Amino acid sequence: MTMLDPSKDSAATAFARLAVELHDAPGVEETVDAVVQFALQALNCTYAGIALSVRGSRPEIAAVTDPVVAEVYELQIGNQSGPLVTAMRERQPVLIRDTTTDQRWPEWAAKVATLGVRSVLDVPLATGHVRSPSVGVMGLYSPDPDAFAADDEAVAHILARHASVALASARHEASMAQAIDARKLVGQAMGILMERFDIDADRAFAVLKRYSQDTNTKLRDVAEQLINTRKLP
Repeated sequence: MTMLDPSKDSAATAFARLAVELHDAPGVEETVDAVVQFALQALNCTYAGIALSVRGSRPEIAAVTDPVVAEVYELQIGNQSGPLVTAMRERQPVLIRDTTTDQRWPEWAAKVATLGVRSVLDVPLATGHVRSPSVGVMGLYSPDPDAFAADDEAVAHILARHASVALASARHEASMAQAIDARKLVGQAMGILMERFDIDADRAFAVLKRYSQDTNTKLRDVAEQLINTRKLP
């Protein structure tokens, strides 16, 4: 992404440029990368990362600016406890001024302190109604204690709002693309069955659906296997 020049860029100009970059990002991966790189330039942090919520699963590490962030995340994701998990679940920011003295997650904080991280600011990425699930969490980290001032928190919240909208849009577009791809595969598989067994479209779809249910395999995967091997599971 375009580098910021604090001496020339006002906050409004910087965020306007970020909004354009996020809009132009072709996918989720490029969007989260743009966000964490902007965080390094605009905030008093040494490391940054984003973890995304995944329905029915544990949070997914989507972007990190340094391997230490992945370690910080993994220490929380493994036992589902820590500021990242709390910020994602409660949709509220979590600030740790010093990991050597904070007592909310003492075991995690002690391990993080040994990695050289003293200050932590986890900001939820969320859109829509307050009861809607979080899109994810943006984590900001510094080796200095009490690194995040009120101005940093304010900028982090603005960045989180921009990131939330961009990520929700990128995820929606990715889901739509996957759905279109799945429909194409199912349609192609139906065509194979219709030609091979001289059956109509409704019957061909019923065959695919039955194999999907009997083998506990996604309909898309059943269709793809039939196309690639000319055999059903």
